[in-house]
Amino acid sequence: MASSDNPYRGLPPVDQVVEGLGETGLPRSLMVDCARSALALARAEIASGGEPDVSRIATELAAGLRRSASQKVINATGVLLHTNLGRAPLLPGAAESALKAAVSYTNLELDLDDGERGGRGEYLRALLQTLTGAEDGLVVNNNAAAVLLALATTASGRAVPVARGELIEIGGSFRLPLVMEAGGARLVEVGTTNRTRIGDYATALQIHDCGAVLKVHPSNFRVDGFVADVPVRDLAELAHVQDVPLIHDLGSGLLDSDTPWLGTKPPWLSGEPGARQSIEAGADLVTFSGDKLVGGPQAGIIVGSAEAVDRLRRNPLARALRIDAMTDAALAVTFEAYANGEANRIPIWQMATLSESDLAARVDALAARVGGVARPGESVVGAGSLPGVGIPTPQIVLKDEDHLHGRLIGANHPVLTRRMEKDLILDLRAVAEEDDDVIADMVAGCR
Repeated sequence: MASSDNPYRGLPPVDQVVEGLGETGLPRSLMVDCARSALALARAEIASGGEPDVSRIATELAAGLRRSASQKVINATGVLLHTNLGRAPLLPGAAESALKAAVSYTNLELDLDDGERGGRGEYLRALLQTLTGAEDGLVVNNNAAAVLLALATTASGRAVPVARGELIEIGGSFRLPLVMEAGGARLVEVGTTNRTRIGDYATALQIHDCGAVLKVHPSNFRVDGFVADVPVRDLAELAHVQDVPLIHDLGSGLLDSDTPWLGTKPPWLSGEPGARQSIEAGADLVTFSGDKLVGGPQAGIIVGSAEAVDRLRRNPLARALRIDAMTDAALAVTFEAYANGEANRIPIWQMATLSESDLAARVDALAARVGGVARPGESVVGAGSLPGVGIPTPQIVLKDEDHLHGRLIGANHPVLTRRMEKDLILDLRAVAEEDDDVIADMVAGCR
């Protein structure tokens, strides 16, 4: 084919496409990648008989890549622990402590008394002991890792009885049986989906070579009706008679089901188990998230007997799953708030306990500005916590005209809302009051 007949001859070189992108905020190497991808797409379009605009394609690719970088999003969904949005914000003091740890050296593994190497997480260990009543505590990078470490240490190559109704699946299709398999444990299902009795566990312990018993709180779903499960205390007694540890996975993780930091316990927390109560009931190891209901950074918390936790700490896998200096610092400040009786300042608890009357004034004012209607509604905790339980919250209802939901996500200051049929719901429970003005401006600009 002669060069004049080459259909791709008119395509610009990579450098020219890059220069045409202007200021994108991207490193040049990524701009080059966008230009090359745009040219590849343009060639495919030409081959199909099209007439592509290379500059437009490259600009869209660069803009999409830039928007995928971490940035602030206003959470007006009414889901307080929104997994897609990084769950709850940190206590400001916790964030400041993490920043200091990130930009300087710390005594992460240094004993400041003798200048020798110290144990990682000693301060967190002391805080966990006082907050949960456990003999020892250990922190890893998330709760799935905590369960994995517990099973790999206690039951690798051995059986572990679990109630059928507790074989949970968490976000991203990550299933408990797969975590057990990764830890080397062999799952033994006991009971039925809705009813499990102590005898079911006893039979499994007699028949199989068990390394542990695992009880899992189904924190992201509820089974109602003709149901029965075995209390932690009864299960702990049975496990100890058989000389195996009881592992209790709380999932989202409430430190103390009495919630002393809130004064009056909110009704929507009723029935949520606490780490302190599980330890008091005899569980050898209790695992839960450091974020979610604790309100700290992503982490997996393990508390329990000194012997059981020490076994986990000595497992080589613990090193692979350990947290860094920033998480250590942020979690310490979060736990200090609980220890000082000031956990009500932690953002998740501030948001969850905002009064309807305080929210109503903001909702009415913003509804008038955006042309919406205020009506009663419910927020949810989210992130696999307290399923089916709502927190009464006044909300703003708008008509989702001209794809307003999508336009708000694509705005200069992204606002994520909730859609319900043809309506768009604005819930301010997880929105900082100073962001009400931003929402008003974004709604006006997106119409």
